[in-house]
Amino acid sequence: MSSAKKQDQGKESKAEFCYELLRSRILDGTYVPGYRLVINQLAQETGVSTIPLREALRRLQSDGLVEVVRNVGARVAVFDAEQVEHTLQILARLEGYATAISAPVMAAAQIAASRKINDRMVEALEEFDPTAFTALNREFHFSIYEHCPDGHLRSLLEAEWTRLDHMRRSTFTYVPGRARRSVVEHRHILDLIAAGADPTEIERVACAHKNATADALHSAHPGQPHAH
Repeated sequence: MSSAKKQDQGKESKAEFCYELLRSRILDGTYVPGYRLVINQLAQETGVSTIPLREALRRLQSDGLVEVVRNVGARVAVFDAEQVEHTLQILARLEGYATAISAPVMAAAQIAASRKINDRMVEALEEFDPTAFTALNREFHFSIYEHCPDGHLRSLLEAEWTRLDHMRRSTFTYVPGRARRSVVEHRHILDLIAAGADPTEIERVACAHKNATADALHSAHPGQPHAH
């Protein structure tokens, strides 16, 4: 292998390291919304040169987790309730279609596995922890999407869910009452899948499930314009 090729691989691995490190710090709340991401400071913290850090920040900006603000520079993205609603509505369309095309290839054992996750969500309602419940909710939905035959669609869902996870931490506490209704809707979706219902109906119900969360959020923030 030529020395030039080795150098290129080294740059890529450093950029990937920086990307994963900064991304994890954003998603776990170490870098809170609005936190300034100063290149020189990050270089001192990580021991990595500024070039791979700049590449990592460009990727995070593309992911929607970092924004560049005039006279401020790069910072962890800050979201408002309207932006969360927009993301939920995009997810509603993606999830509706993904659920519909996953349904025909899900075996009885796979549907049962999804039911068990939803049962854990019901149990979690007793001593309610919004963060733990949100994690279970993600696990439930991806137990369906993992069977989606469209790899690009799965990637889109993963990206939008990651962005939504960050938004939820930075913009609102859990919408009261939505948790109990959510697990009932999950049961209905699985019942339709198990019964071999028409994909159009499955898509409609799965889409409505996500839109109901957007509606609940709007009700909790009546001062925000409702995006349709």
